[in-house]
Amino acid sequence: MDKIVDSLNNAYQDFVGAAANVLETKEASAGQKTAATDAALENFKQKWELFRVACDQAEEFVESVKQRIGSECLVDEATGSVAGKSGQTSTTSLPPISAVRLEQMSKAVRWLVIELQHGSGASAGSAHSHPSAPFDARFSEDSAQ
Repeated sequence: MDKIVDSLNNAYQDFVGAAANVLETKEASAGQKTAATDAALENFKQKWELFRVACDQAEEFVESVKQRIGSECLVDEATGSVAGKSGQTSTTSLPPISAVRLEQMSKAVRWLVIELQHGSGASAGSAHSHPSAPFDARFSEDSAQ
């Protein structure tokens, strides 16, 4: 994380420095378009693009951390791990499920989302037969579907 923050900070400092250079160059040329102002503007454009890339990378990192935290919280909630932490009590009346079962259900949901996004028009039952998202007959809720 420190590397991402440092990268973002460096890109920002370079961007601000390039903006200041554009202003200084323009002032030195009395507002006239010169090779120096063109070079300063080109440098500014490059620094802007690098800053945007650094921002995108930081945003991707934040999103991945949010997803990881959300997944960990979901697993904790589903497996009943939350109730044992810091004296917290679980407010749900649902019995805990295994992490393996949760992963199977998660894969099935992901495949349904992918099918819906691609507009396949496939029925919900088609996800049950997808090899990457198998439903396990050992679980009673699967055999009922």
